[in-house]
Amino acid sequence: MTAVAGRPEDASGASVPRSARTAPVHPTPVWAVARKSLLLPAFWLVAILLAVGAVHLVSILRDAFLEYPKATTLTVALFAVYAIPFWLFVGALDYLEREPPLLLATAFGWGGLVATMVAIPGNTAVHNLLAKVYSPEFAASWGPAIAGPTIEETARVLGVVAIVLIAHAQINSILDGVIYGALVGLGFQVVEDIVYAVGAVDIAGRGDDVGPVFATFFVRGFLAGLWSHTLFGALAGFGVGYLVVRGDRSLARRAGIAALALGGAWACHFVWNSPLLAVEVGDNGYALIAVLLAKGIPPLLMILLLVRSARHREADFYIQQLVDLHDPNIATPAELHVLSMGHLRANARRHAYGRAGTAGRRAVRRIQRAQARLAVAVSRSDPIAVDRWRTEVLAQRGRLRVLGHPEAAAPDERTGSMRRRMLYLLIGIAVMAALCTAALL
Repeated sequence: MTAVAGRPEDASGASVPRSARTAPVHPTPVWAVARKSLLLPAFWLVAILLAVGAVHLVSILRDAFLEYPKATTLTVALFAVYAIPFWLFVGALDYLEREPPLLLATAFGWGGLVATMVAIPGNTAVHNLLAKVYSPEFAASWGPAIAGPTIEETARVLGVVAIVLIAHAQINSILDGVIYGALVGLGFQVVEDIVYAVGAVDIAGRGDDVGPVFATFFVRGFLAGLWSHTLFGALAGFGVGYLVVRGDRSLARRAGIAALALGGAWACHFVWNSPLLAVEVGDNGYALIAVLLAKGIPPLLMILLLVRSARHREADFYIQQLVDLHDPNIATPAELHVLSMGHLRANARRHAYGRAGTAGRRAVRRIQRAQARLAVAVSRSDPIAVDRWRTEVLAQRGRLRVLGHPEAAAPDERTGSMRRRMLYLLIGIAVMAALCTAALL
């Protein structure tokens, strides 16, 4: 089968029209980005701020470890483990062009070390100002909804801006902005929750007791974690990514979208922290669950739709790099169709396992990864990387042929896959609701 003038065919042979959306900016090799970054004042400013934030966090944890060693150790361990699945999920959003681990760590560090360092005194200052201008009662009720979004969202979006200043060429798609924004939010969320848990132990006044740690982990991690700072950061990061990448749009339009995204993050955070629909944990478990879902699901669905759009746009660009090679040994039309969507890649691996066992699934996973890396290398005009990943693709193609499964594709199970995912989602919601009800009633 052959592709016709930039229009790949799907598994049935039908042409798949190429998207009209603008392609991402061509990325620069990571080694070149790192070398240039060392010469930028922004790099050293970020390094200094991260160091100061680390010293600040260490001082907080040191005092906590000295007074409550068991509870503090459990707190750090729980939230460190808690961060892992979020990190893996966010990092896997961009399958075709992975972000450098050092930049991901920088984004996480900014959220956990710099943004929290700014938020603690900043929130206190806004609370005090509201109490003086209005009343202590108003500050107690609405202070978290005003101070939190204003100080925290500003501090976090500056982390994404810092990534842009350090490695502008690495932000080559809107999805990159989402990923860095989400990791800034995740870092903030983890460190803030650690501080809250340690504070809960101190407030409880029962010594080195782990009960408040588990309570904080359940409420802030389990109940609120899915639609908290990570989500808000991703939305603000979307705006920064749009501002940087969409050079085909006017500056006014890009700045407007960035401001709208930051405003959306602020609004979501405001609603989440506001006393609107407030329910105390011990009052009514069903009502609390309903409030959490009402406040959390709309922004979650919104950012998922934005991520889906950004992923499709980026996939269009990188898949076209393979289409232009006109080599079915590198990627068949059916494989091009599969490579652009996560659930189809998973279907192809399952199909290979059914036909050729573990060896088939492993070969399909490896050829998919090699095809993705080859597409990125071609877009960067990196001959060494192109040769490396072309060789890997051909090697895995040979393994698949030996296994009697020459193509890393499967029948398009879109409907079945969607039904399966919806079933998993409903089961997950039911399990979460059951656990929350059992714990809160």
